[in-house]
Amino acid sequence: MPLRTGSTRPISLLLATALVAATLTGCALLELARGCEGTDGRVKEMAALDILDSRPGRAAVARGFEEVDAGCWADSGDVVVYAGRTYTFPGTQAEVTAHYRTAAVRDGWSPDPEALPGDVCFTRDDMALWIVFLTAERLAEDGHGSRPDLTTGAGYTVSIDSYVNSGGEATC
Repeated sequence: MPLRTGSTRPISLLLATALVAATLTGCALLELARGCEGTDGRVKEMAALDILDSRPGRAAVARGFEEVDAGCWADSGDVVVYAGRTYTFPGTQAEVTAHYRTAAVRDGWSPDPEALPGDVCFTRDDMALWIVFLTAERLAEDGHGSRPDLTTGAGYTVSIDSYVNSGGEATC
């Protein structure tokens, strides 16, 4: 029985297209992973920065966030190394801000003159330091659900990031 080429051609074309798409996607994913190669030392260095352990009196490491969250991500040619710590604090955001304005400067960080009003952000060398206050919405977006211990008082994250391949100074 002869093989009908009319019905095999679309299948061949479909399989070839799928193979090309899978190959291209796989290469793109490999490129993203390759961007973080060699950053382990930098990740460890940033995770050990003293400012991550600085906190106002009565602040505590948040339950479930006992370890410094540190790593690397790559996207569209940008390679970013990051480290962060999350705290609960029964006081106000103003108290947290005052603590970090003093502690960060004492640790060699400079307030970023280009930071938006209300942002608590500092720079040092090629790193940016952010104090981010947590809300129920922000926690839900990050997959942490509702955490009353982080949304009462002033739950916050101290976060540092650095663009590895930018060659310039960090900004907020």
